[in-house]
Amino acid sequence: MAGSTFGTLFRITTWGESHGRGIGVVIDGCPAGLSLQTEDIQVFLNRRKPGQSRYTTARQEADTVEILSGVFERKTTGTPISLVVFNKDQRSRDYSDIVSCYRPGHADYTFDQKYGFRDYRGGGRSSGRETIGRVAAGAVASKILGELGITVTAYTRSIGEISCSSENMELSRISSSPLYMPDAEAEERALLFLEECLTNQTSCGGVVECVVRHLPAGIGEPVFDKLDANLGKALFSIGAVKGVEIGDGMAAAKAFGHENNDQYTLENGKPVKAANHAGGVLGGISDGSDLLVRAAFKPTPSIARPQTALFQNGSCGEIRIHGRHDPIIVPRAVVVVEAMTALTVVDLMMQNMSATMGSIRKVYGMPEQN
Repeated sequence: MAGSTFGTLFRITTWGESHGRGIGVVIDGCPAGLSLQTEDIQVFLNRRKPGQSRYTTARQEADTVEILSGVFERKTTGTPISLVVFNKDQRSRDYSDIVSCYRPGHADYTFDQKYGFRDYRGGGRSSGRETIGRVAAGAVASKILGELGITVTAYTRSIGEISCSSENMELSRISSSPLYMPDAEAEERALLFLEECLTNQTSCGGVVECVVRHLPAGIGEPVFDKLDANLGKALFSIGAVKGVEIGDGMAAAKAFGHENNDQYTLENGKPVKAANHAGGVLGGISDGSDLLVRAAFKPTPSIARPQTALFQNGSCGEIRIHGRHDPIIVPRAVVVVEAMTALTVVDLMMQNMSATMGSIRKVYGMPEQN
């Protein structure tokens, strides 16, 4: 299987299956000398692990990470960092009824068509559990960004039709919210809405928003490796993402040029934008404003109500999906969006170090040439 590697200079390769021995990631390109210990990674994994509330799967996994290589005396060595989380609570018998069935909304059919084989136990590589490796690697990327004063903050912007109000946003409450929503009033309505979903044996989707602050201008390549293009690839690679927006996103198509353009002004003699409709990206390159990206997640396809499925013998029939599933993906996906954003930014920042001769001279301590 190709396609399990992401990044150019800061490169990650994830491996493992939902019901296999474990899930992990290998990080190549992390600079030596970064302070790193398991606690730095575990705090990220704790945000995506199952069983956090009644709105997540009941699968009981501690998702405890182990560092196998690349760290010595709590410092990265510059060699590949290998991280693993061993699976503890697989219940493959929950999937025995769908051995010969392609579930609606899942990758069962497409995997079988591509490989002539599929791991029906929780979806194998197409399971949301694959994101463990991404989140673990994203924790390392976030640590690098933190050393540079750059912050990456993701949160639930909306669930179904219920959206956070910009006036009521309190980012300080994200970590204490079961839905990772920064708006208490919106969260209260969202919780009631989720109870209705559970009663009706269905699921819902939502939007995760992510903000990168203090990112310097000049990050991103102007053609195929644009900052927004790479973010799009990164976020669309998350299994349930069906849409990605930068800045105003789709709303820009309805605006006039005089409304959508971010006009410039001066603050303390420095150029700044009067607004940020572009979401911090111009021509595929960061402009020094907050980088703003959103990812739209579809409803969880595994629902309790009867559905019509396709069987391997070519027939269609009714099934009921058993097992432990999230009625909504969004809250646990918040940290996944944050991780993939951090990985994208770090990789492009490393590429940017060779953009000018001046930058190369700074790295090697060489004097400027006249």
